[in-house]
Amino acid sequence: MFARTRVAAVAALAVAAAVALTGCTTSSGDGDGGGSGGDSSNLSITFLPKNLGNPYFDTSSEGGKKAVGEFGGEFSEVGPAEATPDAQVSYINTATQQGVGALVVSANDPKAICDALNEARDAGVKVVTFDSDTDTECRDLFINQADSEGIAKVQIDQIAEQIGGAGEIAVLSASANATNQNAWIELMEEYVASDYPDITIVETVYGDDDDQTSFDKTAALLQTHPDLKGIVSPTTVGIAAAARYLSTSDFKGQVALTGLGTPNQMREYVEDGTVTSFALWNPADLGYLAAFAAQALIAGDITGEEGDTFEAGDLGEYTVGADGVVLLGDPFVFDADNIGDFDF
Repeated sequence: MFARTRVAAVAALAVAAAVALTGCTTSSGDGDGGGSGGDSSNLSITFLPKNLGNPYFDTSSEGGKKAVGEFGGEFSEVGPAEATPDAQVSYINTATQQGVGALVVSANDPKAICDALNEARDAGVKVVTFDSDTDTECRDLFINQADSEGIAKVQIDQIAEQIGGAGEIAVLSASANATNQNAWIELMEEYVASDYPDITIVETVYGDDDDQTSFDKTAALLQTHPDLKGIVSPTTVGIAAAARYLSTSDFKGQVALTGLGTPNQMREYVEDGTVTSFALWNPADLGYLAAFAAQALIAGDITGEEGDTFEAGDLGEYTVGADGVVLLGDPFVFDADNIGDFDF
């Protein structure tokens, strides 16, 4: 887990990103984007999150926009209203036709957008995934927010502590096809089985990263499982919706809730006692790092091979790991003692 000083610094970055860099410029060029050697003149970076209107991705895009401004590129964001498997394909095709330098994508499905992404790459567009990956052959780099095992472990450790190490828990996920969610849930199940034999995961439900759907799924879980002691929601939309439901219900203080959320979403629920603690990384840093990785690919400074290194502005130097993965850092736990120190 990274140090408090580092976390405070990156939190300040997210605030600055929200108000800075309303206009970025790029020099013109007819470079190949994804071709060998790269072309630093085409620094048009398009972010494609799972869906628009999601506070988590709003923050990651702010970080991306800040980075693009720092290296003198042109930032844009496009995306669907709903996080469905095929919803991103048309946006990828449009970006390809526009000849952008790079696409930075959080995938709704590991396979559904692969053909479109590979067509983009064939046309010279560099492809960086972040937050949620595709199959490895469909992109150049994946910017991973944290090690999957660490993400799974921190959430289960929190819920175990909050329910006394025993009882029924449920998982409120995003979409059923979300690559990152499914990987974390599988690891959570394995970790519970090996380290917490008195805890049972009774059901996993999907709120599709929609506030009202997640709210309704929370209510249904509590009705279906009257002995439920805790809910783990590894999605920022889901945990906030679940907290909103619990905060005004008879289950407040009776059913524990943890998962992945942003401090600004969760502050009121921590302060009113609905939630004891939750975890996350800084999504602004994730977008910031993804944008610098895209720039390095475009410039030809890296190819995505293991061992490649590149500079990511304020975040410093990063190294590409196996399978083209770049790791941002460890998750951080927010609670009543520290949540007031953060604003993102």
